Amino acid sequence: MEIWHIWLISALVLVVVEIFTQGFAVLCLAIGAAAAALISAFAVGIEWQIVCFAIATLLSFVFIRPLLVKASRKGPSGRESGVAALKGREATVSERISADCNTGRVAIDGDDWKAVSVDGKDVEKGEKVKVVAVDSVILKVVRKDSSENQ
Repeated sequence: MEIWHIWLISALVLVVVEIFTQGFAVLCLAIGAAAAALISAFAVGIEWQIVCFAIATLLSFVFIRPLLVKASRKGPSGRESGVAALKGREATVSERISADCNTGRVAIDGDDWKAVSVDGKDVEKGEKVKVVAVDSVILKVVRKDSSENQ
């Protein structure tokens, strides 16, 4: 078995491992191994193969991985999905939002979320608010009437 076979098998194994993991880090290693396999096929020494592996892996971490991560965070239609999709949505206050105490809750699509007022104003139960930002599991909201004026 030649060395390029080993690099290629390593790349394939890493791709299979990537299927069962998240984050595309293992895929970057697979790209590096594939590049080393390509270089190895031209009878280049092991030192240059390792250098090629390192450079290709580094470049894929810098250029390819961010694109893949960004694409995976969007839904199939290209729109935001999950918690990120709540930004810009309208919600109904289910528990009074107190700007002083940072307490309150809002309901969106039947889900209840902790919410804080970003404009420093209290919002009463039943009022409509607009989600302007999402911080982990806390929605930052403004009154619907004040968000329309901006």
